[in-house]
Amino acid sequence: MLFSLAPLWLFSLLSATPAQPVAQVPAKPPVLAWSANRPLTWDDFKARPTTDRLEALTSSTIDAKVGCVDYQFSAQVKAVFTPSESWVRNVGRATPALLRHEQLHFDLTEIHARLLRQKLSLVKLDCEHLQPAFNNITKMAFLTWQREEARYDQETNHGLNAARQQAWDQQIQQRLVQLEAFAVK
Repeated sequence: MLFSLAPLWLFSLLSATPAQPVAQVPAKPPVLAWSANRPLTWDDFKARPTTDRLEALTSSTIDAKVGCVDYQFSAQVKAVFTPSESWVRNVGRATPALLRHEQLHFDLTEIHARLLRQKLSLVKLDCEHLQPAFNNITKMAFLTWQREEARYDQETNHGLNAARQQAWDQQIQQRLVQLEAFAVK
């Protein structure tokens, strides 16, 4: 069963049940999973600009799949980037600093994916009541992530404030290291 708590937040609940008819689900656009070894490039930004206010936009989300098999809970959480929804206004004028700013949006998504993995590793979810408990956990995770994304853009003026951008860059890199135990291996 697919359900969505917010436009950029996709969750799936998987369970071992007898075979049932499966509803047709529209194909998802191809995504890039976050990787420390694979930073974003301008070639990853495939969409057309949707506003005149920004020079670039990163569309990333946290894809969380949870399920129970024989009453054993399991979860998969990934930070993903959606090229078909991400754009740069003018690649020829786009600076490395702007690309770094956009990369840090994706890195923030990974931080919050790691925080969600950490939270899910610490809680005991009841397989009988998985959906309500999972909804509560992910709703809080989503709100925290969205608030931090907004604060990042506000404090850095979308990357134009070089000093604040540098401070955020350092902070994000430190947090990725601190949460390394919750990185996808």
